[in-house]
Amino acid sequence: MFGIQQAQKRRIHERRTFIGWLFPLLLLPAPVMAAASLDEEIEELSAEVAGHSASVFALEQKLLHPANTRLAVFLTLQSRDALDLDSVELFVNGQPVASHLYTERERASLERGGVQQLFTGNLRNGDHELKTVITARSANDDFVRRESVHRFQKRPGTLRLQMSLEARAPDYEPRVSFVEWK
Repeated sequence: MFGIQQAQKRRIHERRTFIGWLFPLLLLPAPVMAAASLDEEIEELSAEVAGHSASVFALEQKLLHPANTRLAVFLTLQSRDALDLDSVELFVNGQPVASHLYTERERASLERGGVQQLFTGNLRNGDHELKTVITARSANDDFVRRESVHRFQKRPGTLRLQMSLEARAPDYEPRVSFVEWK
């Protein structure tokens, strides 16, 4: 009985040793090939993810802001050196939709002719009211706060409104005008 167990243990040990020695030789080229194919697979998946990401973004824009109900409001300065803009608040039908405090860099950008998109959202067709509250320092160093109301008719399709700020000498009172972009 003792002799049989010893023989079996030797055979099992010999198999393990042979397999342990042979196994690394068989797998030597496999990691190199596996790494190359893994890199290719990662590249393909990255390309697919980028494509899906672009599709999801386009779908999100379509669902969140459908073209037939979209309203976009943009801000420009007509009198570029007459107003030092501090903040703008925007209300649609009495509901606040946008509020922005300006940094020195943003003010400089607007003064150089930049256009800021204040709001993009959905609005049903019909009559609406857009109210804006502007706080700024005028060229004669007066701190001013002005409210302006604009009533408009929303029709099917995208409506883009340009809100222009202007302040002329000698009083430098801010005036707000709205223009519909075509």
